[in-house]
Amino acid sequence: MADNNKKTPARGLNSKKEEKNKIFPFTKSNYLFMIVGLVVIIIGYLLMIGGKSPNLNEFHPNQIYSFRRITLSPIVIIIGVLIEIYAIMKKPKTEESH
Repeated sequence: MADNNKKTPARGLNSKKEEKNKIFPFTKSNYLFMIVGLVVIIIGYLLMIGGKSPNLNEFHPNQIYSFRRITLSPIVIIIGVLIEIYAIMKKPKTEESH
């Protein structure tokens, strides 16, 4: 019964030590790469938009199937996704390796 009466220290007492020992999964460089990847993906989608015809009864295949929409835009989007994958997988540098 004496074991049940043990008091545990308050959580706030060791908060400074806990903050020093916390290792965040992403560093500033990871977030920077994530933002760059997101911007590249948005640019890819912006390259894909357009091609509206003034007359809905007319079809202009050169606008719809242009190099920019069919080839360039998907390549830019894939590059953005690869940047995002790199940003997530990049390990932070440890202080021991400095």
